[in-house]
Amino acid sequence: ISPAIAAPIPTTDPNFVANVVERVGPAVVRIDASRTVTTRVPDVFDDPFFRRFFGSQIPRTQQRVQQGTGSGFIISSDGRILTNAHVVDGARSVSVVLNDGRRFTGRVLGTDPVTDVAVIKIDADRLPTLTMGNSDQLRPGEFAIAIGNPLGLDNTVTTGIISATGRSSNQVGVADKRVQFIQTDAAINPGNSGGPLLNARGEVIGMNTAILRGAQGLGFAIPINTAQRIASQLIAQGRVEHPYVGIQMVAITPDLRQEINSDPNNGITIAEDRGVLIVRVLPNSPAARAGLRAGDVIRRVNGQDATTAEVVQRAVENTSVGGQLQLEIRRGGRNVNLALNTGAFPAQLQ
Repeated sequence: ISPAIAAPIPTTDPNFVANVVERVGPAVVRIDASRTVTTRVPDVFDDPFFRRFFGSQIPRTQQRVQQGTGSGFIISSDGRILTNAHVVDGARSVSVVLNDGRRFTGRVLGTDPVTDVAVIKIDADRLPTLTMGNSDQLRPGEFAIAIGNPLGLDNTVTTGIISATGRSSNQVGVADKRVQFIQTDAAINPGNSGGPLLNARGEVIGMNTAILRGAQGLGFAIPINTAQRIASQLIAQGRVEHPYVGIQMVAITPDLRQEINSDPNNGITIAEDRGVLIVRVLPNSPAARAGLRAGDVIRRVNGQDATTAEVVQRAVENTSVGGQLQLEIRRGGRNVNLALNTGAFPAQLQ
């Protein structure tokens, strides 16, 4: 078993960033992925005019190989590597280049598009690994170091601070993900995706992801506690099941309440001044089977006040598939208590 790379590094040392990079750099890798993209030839080429000149050899579809580069980091000395799911999504082949120049063919053990986490395995041993930190204990203002391969520039280091924690997927603009992101002002660009975000001691606190196009001065990372939890399931099962209820929801605000109540065509009137409004219930979903309806207002979930949609979402994520949620809702001016058993997040929604 290889020794852990990270060690406490005093921030009073003016070269502490260089010391961190020197220690952890060997465990940060570049991932080159290629995928085949198929596009359909426009129907206009089926016109007899084109067939007259080009014959019947015009293909119905065209294929091209798309190349992509990302980052990753080694989490076990026998070659398991963490990266973003979007780095390896649909990849025909994955090539992993170590810091010392060695190149390996990587096998994707599993991907989870819902959290954007993937695990790759290369056939090697006695590899350097990184030490994991605790992302649940992060505070805004702490130092942050990002290492990766942005824009194809290998072994690039950027620094900054933790700008915020607990940024919801909706706030970040990726509503299809289920992650409470770390926000940092350490520069994160395409190619950084999948690389580590480190604290001043060189411990991994997050996995960088370049998800917000056009962001300037802002970067986001998946908390390492989340990434480790998902990675463990991918290694054991090759897939991850996420609990799911099947509703679209929004927190009630005075402006939202006024907007909805002033529109006679929406069929919904809100009498509540707080809670989470159910905007839509998906057919045949766990929520539909439990009797939830559009227009219901969730006031409490598992005994906790439902002040935001994120509170409800976290309650769902903290259950297992098939687990039960206790909901207190307001419907037509009266309280209704419902028990809802979660289902598995449908693959077609991922």
